[in-house]
Amino acid sequence: MEMVNIKINGMPLSVPKGVTILEAARELGIEIPTLCYLKEINEIGACRICVVEVKGARTLVTACVYPVAEGMEIYTNTLKVQNARRMTLELILSTHDRSCLSCVRSGSCELQRLCQEFGVDDESRFDGDNPVETFDDSAIHMVRDNNKCILCRRCIAACQSQQVAVIGTNDRGFDTHVGCAFDSTLDKVACVSCGQCVVHCPTGALIEKDDGDKVTEALNDPTKHVIVQTAPSIRVTLGECFGMPIGTNVQGKMVAALRRLGFDRVFDTDLAADLTIMEEASEFIERVKNGGKLPMITSCSPGWVKYCEYYYPDMLENLSTCKSPQQMFGAVTKTWYAKKYNLNPKDIVVVGIMPCTAKKFEVSREDEDASGFPDVDVALTTRELGRMISRAHINFTALPDEKFDSPMGEATGAGVIFGATGGVMEAALRTASELLTGEELAQPDFPEVRGTDGIKEATYNVGGMDVNVAVASGLSNAHKLLESVKSGEKSYHFIEIMGCPGGCVNGGGQPVQSAVVRSFVDLKSARAKSLYEQDKNLPLRKSHENPVLKKIYEEYLGEPGGHTAHQILHTSYVDRSARVIK
Repeated sequence: MEMVNIKINGMPLSVPKGVTILEAARELGIEIPTLCYLKEINEIGACRICVVEVKGARTLVTACVYPVAEGMEIYTNTLKVQNARRMTLELILSTHDRSCLSCVRSGSCELQRLCQEFGVDDESRFDGDNPVETFDDSAIHMVRDNNKCILCRRCIAACQSQQVAVIGTNDRGFDTHVGCAFDSTLDKVACVSCGQCVVHCPTGALIEKDDGDKVTEALNDPTKHVIVQTAPSIRVTLGECFGMPIGTNVQGKMVAALRRLGFDRVFDTDLAADLTIMEEASEFIERVKNGGKLPMITSCSPGWVKYCEYYYPDMLENLSTCKSPQQMFGAVTKTWYAKKYNLNPKDIVVVGIMPCTAKKFEVSREDEDASGFPDVDVALTTRELGRMISRAHINFTALPDEKFDSPMGEATGAGVIFGATGGVMEAALRTASELLTGEELAQPDFPEVRGTDGIKEATYNVGGMDVNVAVASGLSNAHKLLESVKSGEKSYHFIEIMGCPGGCVNGGGQPVQSAVVRSFVDLKSARAKSLYEQDKNLPLRKSHENPVLKKIYEEYLGEPGGHTAHQILHTSYVDRSARVIK
């Protein structure tokens, strides 16, 4: 690797040829501020916040895209640089909705933070034309407020990286704005509700549709029995809402906080993850033995399912018919649990705490009402729960560790790892292997399907049969994988797909992190590591070992994949391809 010698603020440094000034400065502990930059996603030098001086250059240069060269002398904090950054911030604010006190992103807004650092406030010397932009709340999962948009294009890049690309810049000059083709509303295009645009937005221009008030209303209704379930990944991300280190497992504090919010029962979606594995493994075995449609593809990720319905309707038969763990939990709650505890399902309100904005769409899907009522009533993101806890003035970090309620709070390690890419596959392999062979696995870990690589492949001998499996996370990787299957280049028996890169730990409903963190910290690995640690330390690590699960099948569902189980726990899909622009 060819190295070059440079100086930054008078300090000598040797770095690989071709790296940007932004990356080189980090070697000296200097974080050059940015707004539009996202490493490998949005490297366009559009916002001009990262400008620096280079000796001999006629103008300031953008550090995020400007490569270093031998002998270069760079200055990152001169008066000229500071004044240029300050002016850029003033110009952005001149056309920006500055209702910061009521903005959901206040305190985590990257624009707000930079304005504080550079002493820029409402008394700007510029007063730009401030037209009222379109406020789009047509989508079930999110709201777009272009009055708070700074045209950084991070949302566009995130949508393109997801192989969806339903948003872009419309018009030119002062009229430039982000929107869908022909300024259609989001509910009229093939948006898959993944929320990656939301989690990458630096301001409050994109936010999830907040359903916290619906939950508060239910909690204050004495006629309602309000149950909350928490997805596997929430326990390792919720702490970030309260300043705790990335990947901290806050399961006990989370349970304690939910009790203090007033929920009647606090349960674990991991139980339903175990239930999903029982149904999915049984479905896979049935397909293999009886010539069913292969490869079978998992159906836990609603963003992926919606993507398949839009872009690969010819492969809907490959999807497992299993509901997602969130929906299975709701279905069992309003049938088995309701019957067991003499409750009327119409009086039960099931709330899901999810890493995913697409879960808001999923609760409204057809064929998700096993009891005659919606399986799940409300899906909240991790961020929404964080705001509810703060609004209730609960001191989260000081809470004691408490345990989930019985009976639907018991789960295995297999359920826990659903939150990481490859986790569903590994959980399914643990159970399918033992069901097929009748022998206990000597080692329940399947390391080949772990890790944050976009696509992973492995072959396992299960019951004398070589089973080819693949795991993909992020919809661009799903696209690559499915195209290789359709072309005949690849042949698999079982495929796991998660809509978000890295899986649920990096879902569109997870805590917002700045561009610096997203660009230079491996969020996905840090969060997933905590899930695998919990799995390793649990006494039960295979879904079919869950004692509550055995009781549910014995008392109500019958056998996995049987008639009753199929009625309660399985669903159907819709061809949505007519809405895709060809």
